[in-house]
Amino acid sequence: MGYQQALEQYIAATNTHDFSNVEKVLHPQAVYWFSDKTCTSMNEIRSYFENAWDVIREEVYAATDVQWISVDQQSATCLYTYRYEGYSNGKFVSGSGRATNVFVKTASGEWKLIHEHLSGNPE
Repeated sequence: MGYQQALEQYIAATNTHDFSNVEKVLHPQAVYWFSDKTCTSMNEIRSYFENAWDVIREEVYAATDVQWISVDQQSATCLYTYRYEGYSNGKFVSGSGRATNVFVKTASGEWKLIHEHLSGNPE
């Protein structure tokens, strides 16, 4: 599996709303920068994801306009627009923002997400 497939697998895993699926594509030392919180452990990342899935029910997450800005034998970095939709308090909601993802190739040859930075779109 290449780095592009790793991103696709990550998006698909996110849409299962089961963190055990997401964790399979994460590097053990993954760091997330969300707009409102930095998560530096797998437990913190799990809690953030699970809370988000509770806030936005039936969420569908997507990556559009993906641009791979740096790729070599061991790492790949992409920028994209993230989009989400789902239900908050029973009402349909949707939104988007900017994302940066960094993937690294492990010693076993698997591409894993080691960093994600999400921010809302500027007004």
